[in-house]
Amino acid sequence: MTQYTLFETAIGTAGVAWGDQGLVAVHLPERDPEVARKGFLRRFPDATEAAPTAEIAEATAAIRAQLEGKPTDLSGILLDLSRTPEFHLRVYEIARAIPPGETLTYGEVAERLGDKLLARDVGQALGKNPWPIVVPCHRVTAAGGKLGGFSARGGANTKLKLLAIEGAKAASQGDLFA
Repeated sequence: MTQYTLFETAIGTAGVAWGDQGLVAVHLPERDPEVARKGFLRRFPDATEAAPTAEIAEATAAIRAQLEGKPTDLSGILLDLSRTPEFHLRVYEIARAIPPGETLTYGEVAERLGDKLLARDVGQALGKNPWPIVVPCHRVTAAGGKLGGFSARGGANTKLKLLAIEGAKAASQGDLFA
């Protein structure tokens, strides 16, 4: 059974969904809580809104701190990886290791996977990331100092905002979209 909860952050109402094996999704902050709620119900029609467990409350507190610009280690948040393809798991593991305020390019992630020609595949995997912020796909940018895309609502502007909160160097280059 999937449950979800919404919570306030410095930049809007965010949410997390979880099941028996851990977090199944993170919903990036929205101005309107109803938009976040409807987003979860579109993805998980049978989900129920619930009070967070102790582990989920810790996770939401950590996400909230991260969105306030406090570098926070989110690597201990348990994720339900049961529906995640192997390649995506490897990409997400690399992304989770990028510290707040730092970035890697799609090509650098591909090189860490053993083949720089996988850069496009890395981008596609990150575009399907169900745990933005916890798996910080916003910390992966395009080559040549370009920001790159972002599949969440708000696109590259949302990516730029998340990088700016973290004080990432790439955030100062917000006009360089690729």
